[in-house]
Amino acid sequence: MVRQRTAPPSREGPCYNSRHYEASAHMVKKWFSMIGREIRGLHEAAYLLGAFALLSLILALVRDKLLAYTFGAGHTLDIYYAAFRVPDFLFASVGSIVSASILLPYFISRFGESKEEGRAFSDAMFTVFFGAMVAASVVAFVVAPWLIPRVIPGFANDPALPTLIASMRIMLLSPFFLGLSNLFSSLTQMRHRFLVYAASPVVYNAGIILGVVFGYPLFGIQGLALGVAVGAILHMGIQLPFLSHEGLLPRFTRDIQWPRIKAVALTSLPRTFTLSANQLASFVLVSLASLMASGSISVFNFAFNLQSVPLTLIGASYSSAVFPTLSRLYYDRNMKEFLDKMVASARHIIFWSMPLTILFIVLRAQIVRTVLGAGQFDWADTRLTAAMLALFTVSTIGQSLIVLFVRAFYAEGKTAKPLLINAISASVIVVSAFALIRAFADFPVFRYFVEDLLKVDGQAGTVVLTLAISYTFGVIVNTILHWWTFARAYKGFTKPVMDTLFHSFSASVIMGYASFLSLRIFAAVFPLTKVWGIFLQGLCAAVIGLVVLVITLVILQNRELAEVWTTLHHKIWKTPVPPAEVEHI
Repeated sequence: MVRQRTAPPSREGPCYNSRHYEASAHMVKKWFSMIGREIRGLHEAAYLLGAFALLSLILALVRDKLLAYTFGAGHTLDIYYAAFRVPDFLFASVGSIVSASILLPYFISRFGESKEEGRAFSDAMFTVFFGAMVAASVVAFVVAPWLIPRVIPGFANDPALPTLIASMRIMLLSPFFLGLSNLFSSLTQMRHRFLVYAASPVVYNAGIILGVVFGYPLFGIQGLALGVAVGAILHMGIQLPFLSHEGLLPRFTRDIQWPRIKAVALTSLPRTFTLSANQLASFVLVSLASLMASGSISVFNFAFNLQSVPLTLIGASYSSAVFPTLSRLYYDRNMKEFLDKMVASARHIIFWSMPLTILFIVLRAQIVRTVLGAGQFDWADTRLTAAMLALFTVSTIGQSLIVLFVRAFYAEGKTAKPLLINAISASVIVVSAFALIRAFADFPVFRYFVEDLLKVDGQAGTVVLTLAISYTFGVIVNTILHWWTFARAYKGFTKPVMDTLFHSFSASVIMGYASFLSLRIFAAVFPLTKVWGIFLQGLCAAVIGLVVLVITLVILQNRELAEVWTTLHHKIWKTPVPPAEVEHI
């Protein structure tokens, strides 16, 4: 008897589809279970949070690489970045009211009383914020045709103005959903679900990348804006499964607890105004860039994003790590240890930031070409962006110290001082930008000096460099004012920090010279017509420079180097890592 073979079940049959659906559902459930679990072990938290932060940074660089490769520093990308300005300002002015750093203590207090009290407070905050942001977004949506030509005047008579307005209107979804995400993150952090929020920036950048890869081919520039909106929705949406499972998802309510809402608003308004002052200064700089050569807005944003990397890795990390300790020490009136923590943080910020600043200046062309080069981003774009990066990078140490000083004042409950100083700094940036643009046009000697110093002589559109100079000048003024104000109250702050500044600057200059000489040597080794050759040239020069830096610091018997070495021999993963917080789109 011949036994018939039974045909295998069709991959298109109902059994296969059912199993495939169950397997997919199981994977999704497992993913949300992983990121939504409670993290109390510091060892586990530090590694996982660090991995997500690194992944987010990598995706941000991939995002900029795709944008540069696809469009170059030109008109299309100018429209895309210009469309960010109103939503970004809206987020800084309205969305920041529900920042996690403000709401978290309130949520802990209310839920500590009872779950019902906590739910009532979170529902009230959700309802008020939802209404305020919808109202602000509707107003911005309606007035966009009148507003955009006035605040970004370079596009007033541009045929692409309707596209810019449409893209901006789509991006208005971003401050709304990112604001909700900040509100929700207070609830997730309250339950120690730090990974949920740590994963949010990852999916946000992934959404923007999807907009570049799929949105633009389908819908043009509006497709890029849709990618930003999708990223913001994902930033918020990744927190929803945990909140829903725990019964913490806020709902609309008519029972608005106005006295408590008022207390939150009064606490957050100084911080909101401080962020708004910085955003307003950036807004003016982008408006001025719109009046310059095509691609100026793109160059400005590319360089600014690159210079933010050391600020994020060093300044934001140190200030976030020390903020809870400063708050506790000030509350306990332990002013000696408060000062010691500030001195230690400032010293190490300078110790790490100074070498990076010098390396970024020396290797600016290699950095820009490696991260952004190829495709439509040509050598002319590289030169101009590299020059902008060098100018922005000069202010990196100042930016990092400002974040630290602001956190110290917030720990003391003194929110008015940072607000006043940031307002002065924003004014300096705006006034100096107008003055430098005029000087660039009226005094050829000044223009030739800047172009020759930054190796962009003969390059078109170099007037955009004045915006970076004015920004850096404003940051320097901001740093001096913050330092002076803090040092007046804490007399022993300046001397030990200045000692570190001298050591770090001296060693970094020697390191920079070694790296500069190494560039010439490796230029004959690697093919500089290839991106990988430029990358290896910069990498090898950086390694040699860092070796020289360490040797110099050892000779100087640098205190910070010894402390770093000691720290690396301890279990550094047993230090809690606070999650980051969104402050701009």
